[in-house]
Amino acid sequence: MVNLPLQPRYILPPLCLMALSALFAVFNLNDILEFNRQLIDQGQVWRLITSQYVHANWPHLALNCAGIILIWTLHAEHTKPTQYALHTLFLAAWCGIGVYFFCPDIHIYTGLSALLHGVIVWGAIKDIEVGMKSGGLLFIGIWLKIAYEQFHGPSAEVSKLIASQVAVDAHLIGAIGGIVLATPLLINYIKKRQA
Repeated sequence: MVNLPLQPRYILPPLCLMALSALFAVFNLNDILEFNRQLIDQGQVWRLITSQYVHANWPHLALNCAGIILIWTLHAEHTKPTQYALHTLFLAAWCGIGVYFFCPDIHIYTGLSALLHGVIVWGAIKDIEVGMKSGGLLFIGIWLKIAYEQFHGPSAEVSKLIASQVAVDAHLIGAIGGIVLATPLLINYIKKRQA
């Protein structure tokens, strides 16, 4: 039997993340929140963070909500609500800044997927740190996915569904952000192994 983490402290953070993104979609706030390189250059730096929470369309939002739910089923019990909020905020800033500096060809960008790659990498490392063998498989799996995207490009089907180019370099940036976020876990794991 599957034992899902349904306690409020586990379910409210991902629900809040989905609700925030849905609220931005309902009010069609892309024009003031999306990553727009030209407007960021003019001083609208909030877009580096807020762009992670808006989406190209409803299917784009639905795909990212499915990702949030998947991560919740795998890793909800690893974080407290405040930690979840801080992780997603850090990764939003990390991804936005990373896209700005390392992806000069991206002029318009939206979506949670880069941030979610960071969250799942952090969760996989947390799994490893607490001794779950599935963490290693998940960690390898996410990096195989990223490598596939880097060598073969984005999925044409997903790009068509979301009516936007999938920013695979942003996924890589997000995954690297997950490793940065998990640095204390890695240090703790190494210390435990050496003890």
